[in-house]
Amino acid sequence: MTTAYRARRSVTIGAAAVLAVAALTACSEDGSASEETGKGGKGSASTGTEESVNGGDPSGSSSPETGASGEASTGSSADPEQGNDAYDFTPDPKKIPKNAAQARKLTRNASLEPADWTPGMVKHDPYETADTWPVLADSCVWSRGALPRHVLDSYTRRIDVPAKDGKGRVQGSVTVTVHRTVKDADGEMKDTVQESFRCPGQDLGGGQRLDGLMSMHLDQKDITNADATLFEAGKYTGAGSGGKQEYVWTKSRIGPVTTAVSVKGAKGYETSDLIRLAAEAGAKVLYRVETELK
Repeated sequence: MTTAYRARRSVTIGAAAVLAVAALTACSEDGSASEETGKGGKGSASTGTEESVNGGDPSGSSSPETGASGEASTGSSADPEQGNDAYDFTPDPKKIPKNAAQARKLTRNASLEPADWTPGMVKHDPYETADTWPVLADSCVWSRGALPRHVLDSYTRRIDVPAKDGKGRVQGSVTVTVHRTVKDADGEMKDTVQESFRCPGQDLGGGQRLDGLMSMHLDQKDITNADATLFEAGKYTGAGSGGKQEYVWTKSRIGPVTTAVSVKGAKGYETSDLIRLAAEAGAKVLYRVETELK
């Protein structure tokens, strides 16, 4: 895969994300939404907010370090020799994890380290969360519990852009989850959209909160590196956030594997900066997932 091709794929997803943000903002202003309204009731167990709760991403404390650079991003795993951008990939049945040990190997291999995302990014503290599952209760407060039976493994790394040159600390996270079946993974995608309708305001714990959340699926014609992708946007507040900041989040699926990338904004960053970061990480981790499944 050439550098130019990788960069083009990330630009494609980034452009789709910009359109999604515009649509979500319009929906927020007129009180309507294009997605199907989710059902209320029992707390769900999906990875709609992977970095939530004390065991995940706590209140953001920042330390001044070197900032991130704008490295060209990786992108789709489709064949760069083909002119058609449509995503067309079938996992090798022999490579699909059948047990927890195989799933753990995939999630660790596919996840990103700070330099993999963008040079200059650093580990958050805590850095990793494994073997637990986020649950959004009826009260719209997140907690963590045991992995549900349909999940073989779920693994999160939190990676930040450090505060520098008058800008605040941007908090990011990358999660890779292996389900037992494609149907289970697709169910997680659907549950995520429902959660934003059920709880447009969510308490993450540790003094962190998301408000004005809205989710939407990207059109399949705009997706060149996954079977499905959805996008979420809202506002983030928390210790050290410097007030209300933008929040963007994306989730994708390849076969029975889902990936999620969240980016919490900070002082000095525009929404477009956050979208670029999310698109970069999302494209890279999806490429790694596909490599594991070939």
